[in-house]
Amino acid sequence: MNVLHNSFSDFQVIGVPCNQFGKQEPAGSGMELENGIKHVRPGNGFLPDFILLKKTDVNGVDEHPLFTYLKEYCPPTRKEFADPSQLFYHPMKSNDIRWNWEKFLITKSGKPYMRYDADTRPDKIKSDVAFLLQQEF
Repeated sequence: MNVLHNSFSDFQVIGVPCNQFGKQEPAGSGMELENGIKHVRPGNGFLPDFILLKKTDVNGVDEHPLFTYLKEYCPPTRKEFADPSQLFYHPMKSNDIRWNWEKFLITKSGKPYMRYDADTRPDKIKSDVAFLLQQEF
């Protein structure tokens, strides 16, 4: 995501850590989150060049309203859910985010444009970003 973020001067990547998928983000504070990224996953001194928000629920009873909005406009990227024993939220809904690193591309005016699967590499999004940045919205 650093490369995508740094490819455009007028484009912002915002990361939203979430612990609802396999409890992969147990950090209790921003510093703990940053240390986990830098030293564990992906490690090797990596630090994001983009904004990281605080840990947030993206599905279930306590999902943040931003994700309710985004999911309303962009259909899920796959039909199947991960192993339910690895999903830590309820209730499950058809438009839920399926796993960490699912991505949403939003227009300059704030309208959701596209939703990308967790497996979509950031370089596959680059042409969509370039297209949106050329639009007047």
